[in-house]
Amino acid sequence: MAPAAGAIQVVVPPDCAGLRLDQCLARVLPVYSRSRLQSWIRDGRVTVEGSAASQRSRVWGGERIEVLPAPHPSESAQRPEAITLSIVHEDESLLVIDKPPGLVVHPGSGNWQGTMLNALLHHAPALAGLPRAGIVHRLDKDTSGLLVVAKTLEAHTSLVRQLQARTVHREYLALVEGRVARAGRVEAPIGRHPVTRTHMAVTPSGKVAITHYEVVERFSNCTLLRCRLETGRTHQIRVHMQSVGHPLVGDPVYGRAPGPPPRLRRLLAAFPRQALHAARLELVHPRTNVRVSWKSPLPPDMEDLLAALREAGAQ
Repeated sequence: MAPAAGAIQVVVPPDCAGLRLDQCLARVLPVYSRSRLQSWIRDGRVTVEGSAASQRSRVWGGERIEVLPAPHPSESAQRPEAITLSIVHEDESLLVIDKPPGLVVHPGSGNWQGTMLNALLHHAPALAGLPRAGIVHRLDKDTSGLLVVAKTLEAHTSLVRQLQARTVHREYLALVEGRVARAGRVEAPIGRHPVTRTHMAVTPSGKVAITHYEVVERFSNCTLLRCRLETGRTHQIRVHMQSVGHPLVGDPVYGRAPGPPPRLRRLLAAFPRQALHAARLELVHPRTNVRVSWKSPLPPDMEDLLAALREAGAQ
């Protein structure tokens, strides 16, 4: 039988006798990772003498193996996609995007397509020539609001330097659990959680992180805050507010089960994401050297939640 198009054919060498199939393939096809080879075996893309085999199958030398490689999703992560963007501002140097909740900013594990990066490459193909398509900072998937994107290498360099110098002003509106008495400041280092590595935490080995907050509106058992970032650590506001006993409403990672009276409990528990919105962005324009700023109104889901909380408090 002729090999499938694109298939790789190998004969098991004598020095692989007694090895598991995945171990043998890792040795004879070192260009591919062990995990990738194992996934191809599980998916039936590897045959031994014409028959599918498990990764634990043993080989003894002389067997003919055929491998039909499959492209890794990351290989198509940089493709343009016709995804609608809410563009607040655009000129020859910058794009300012108002990101909706649910949109992933940059491709990664589990989200290789359908991201803001894919949308940017469709909107402005020249961004393919810039690092990360001009994206210089991110918002979490379920955080809404303003993001700036560089359109030229000069703008990219300027924005990165401004972020490093902490001269980009970023303000967020955050609905947190509990009644916050007064304005405050959290200065606590943030790094990877020592046990759950996909989470962040306040930890002595973390990087410097500073968040300022002030009260905008209080409800019976939650508070709307305006938060200003001095630094831009991953999950910074979410981690810092949890660390002072006021996690964000709806936060699936750092939140807690709400405990106000029944009706309010239902309102808060029904909110499907962390209640966090990047409401204001201010920076020095890379070309004109003039400070410019943009604002974004609260998205409908947060507006509706606040309206429901006000109504519940008035009854």
